[in-house]
Formats: sequence, C-alpha cells, structure tokens
Amino acid sequence: MFQPVPVFVGLRYSLAREHSFFVSFITWVSLVGVALGVAALITVLSVMNGLESELRTRLLSLTAHATLNAAGAPIADWRARIQQLQGAPGLIGAAPFLDTDAMLSRQPSMSGAIVRGIDPELEPQVSSITDAMREGRLSDLTPNSNRIILGRMLAYQLQVGVGDEVTVMIPGTAASAAGTSDAIVPRLRDFQVAGIFEVGLQEHDSVLALVNLQDAEAFRGLDGPTGIRLKFSDVLKAPEWARSAAARLAPGLQVRDWTQDNEAYFRAIRIEKTMMGLMLMLIVAVAVFNIVATLIMVVNDKRTDIAILRTLGLSPRGVIAVFMTQGVLIGWIGAAVGVALGLGLACNVDVIVPFLEQTFGFHFMDPDVYYISGLPSEVHPGDVVRIGMAALILTLVATVYPALQAARTQPAEALRYE
Repeated sequence: MFQPVPVFVGLRYSLAREHSFFVSFITWVSLVGVALGVAALITVLSVMNGLESELRTRLLSLTAHATLNAAGAPIADWRARIQQLQGAPGLIGAAPFLDTDAMLSRQPSMSGAIVRGIDPELEPQVSSITDAMREGRLSDLTPNSNRIILGRMLAYQLQVGVGDEVTVMIPGTAASAAGTSDAIVPRLRDFQVAGIFEVGLQEHDSVLALVNLQDAEAFRGLDGPTGIRLKFSDVLKAPEWARSAAARLAPGLQVRDWTQDNEAYFRAIRIEKTMMGLMLMLIVAVAVFNIVATLIMVVNDKRTDIAILRTLGLSPRGVIAVFMTQGVLIGWIGAAVGVALGLGLACNVDVIVPFLEQTFGFHFMDPDVYYISGLPSEVHPGDVVRIGMAALILTLVATVYPALQAARTQPAEALRYE
C-alpha cells in the first residue's frame, strides 16, 4: 500500500508551504495538541505512580507483606514455626504479633486504638518502626515493664508524652453471679509511655500502640501470639512467596497478604488512574479531530492534483497512501515530541515543582494538610509505551476517512472546469 511514490508525494504535501494560513494553523494546532496530550498523560500518570508507591511504602512501614494466623487462636510454638520458614523464597524477616482492640484513656481524653504486642528484637526485620521513632527507643519495651509506644497523632489526642501513664482497657469475660453465663467485664491496666513514633500515615499514627509481646499475652491471658508477620525482598511478589512459605508449615495457618489488607486503597488508585487517563486522552482526541479537519481541507484543495496523479496511473490505494502519510507524519511527530516532553517533565518533577511553588507562592501539596509535602514521580516504561502507541493508533485511524474521500475523487469531475 505504501509505495515510494505515494510516500514521497505525501511528504511533499506535508512539508509544502503553499497551504493557506488556516490550513497551516490547524496543522500546527493538531501537532501541538497531540504533543501536549501525550506529555500530560505521561507526567500525570508518573506522578500518580509515585504517589501509589509512596502510599504503599507508608502502608507497609508498620504492616508486614504477609501474615500467618490461626483464626485468632494463639500460636504457642511460634519460634519453631519461624525456624521452619528460614530459607523460604524471598523471605527476609519474620516476627510474631498480637493485635488487640482497646480503648486508651488519660483524663480527660479517650481514644480507640489497636494495641500490638511485638518482639522488640524481631520486629525490625518486618517493619521500619526503628526509623519511625521520634522519641524513645524500641528496646525500651522490655518484658513485664508495662511500657507502651504510641503513634504521634494518638499521643496528641490523649495529650500525653514520654513518661506519662495511660490506661488501656480491653474487653474480657467473667462468670456472672448466677453462674449461668459469662458477663463482659473490661480489663484495665496502666502503661507508661516509653516512646512516640511517626510514619506519616494516619492509619498508623492515630490508632496504633506498641507493647512488648509478653505484656500483651499476659494482658490478654494467652500463651502465645495470634499471628506471624512476614517480609519479603520484593513486595510485588510477596503474595506468591507468602503462599510458598506457608506450604513449609503444618496445615492450620491462614495466609493473608498486603494486597488483601489494603485492597480498597489500591483499587481506588487504579480507578482514579484509569479515569484520569481517559480524561487526558481527550486532549489527544481533540487534536486527532483537528487532523481529520486538516486532511479534509487539504483533500478539497488538492482535488486537481489528485485527478492528475490518477491520470498518470496512481491507483486509489496510492491516493489513500498519500494522505495517510501526511496525517501520520503530523500525528507521529506530535507523539514523539510529547513522549520526549513528558519524560523530561516526569523525570524532573522534584525540580520543577519547587521552582513553580517558589515562583508563584503556592503549594501543590500543602504540608499543613497532607503528610506528603512533595510530588513523587515514578516513570513506568509500560505506561510510556501504551500512551505512545495509543496516540499513534488514534492518529493513524484519523487519516482513514479523509484518505478514502480522496481516493473517491473522479478525475473527469475534478478536471471538468480546469
């Protein structure tokens, strides 16, 4: 279809300067529109990828990649289980935990929380709690010390600091006076605040409190943790590796990975990325419609040339190739410029955003409102390829109708009054 002569003629039409001003203007608008649409798509999706990665990192800072649990029952032989997990594919750490829904109070404040019993020696293998400590040390959670480490927002809500005491209340059961059934009787224990952590995510900072595992077991009246947390070298492969690691153990433990625990977050991000991509693709679509309009005007302007080419032996397929070459050249140059511009912007967001904020005196992410004060960017080659291919395909499709109209031109009709 694309013979040398049609391609040569199409390139001459594209590069010729005798077009009317309006046709030339629409041509440049089309090229710029495609470039801006592609650049905006690459930049915005890269920023959203960066935000997704940042959110995932913060979510998993105190949450393991996967957990093994016995449906709420204590795992008395957890040390032997962790020993059996050694050597599992991708496993870099395992630690026990015991989560308890509780109410923390210090007059006059009260707040709900998750009190997590941990082993201070093993915990750094599965979380970044050591790096998140703002006051105190994780090693201060010694056995039978009744010490507690609070998230910064939780400490703020309770109006406490290091050295203060908080009362932890959890539900418990006791036989009723009639001896017929168990009554719900809360268990109370005072803990001394030994430290404060901050990971920059409200889900952790405002609801999580850490105590020593032995203190949590004694408080709950259990003889072991209720689960084992696992961390792997590759978070994206963690779901597969977690099931492989669980296969090393005796049946009875349930496996749950981070994609299940945070499914709502990442589903919302995927939907938002899809909708944002569709909205920005409308910029490319408008530019594509301009390409259609440009080619239709060029076809009307070149009816005589088309007729002459037909009389010289150019086939209808050759005429189609002429105008498809012209449209594809406009669209593909725009797509190439857009990819280059988008990559340049996406790879330098950390430089461009501070410059714009200083120049115009505003914040994209106000640090008083958002935990993330900057705009992270993460370029995925797959996204760039898909965006570029979508732009190329759309511009190619846009040339079909004008090229078919040109191929239908009858030489006798076009040359009747020449």
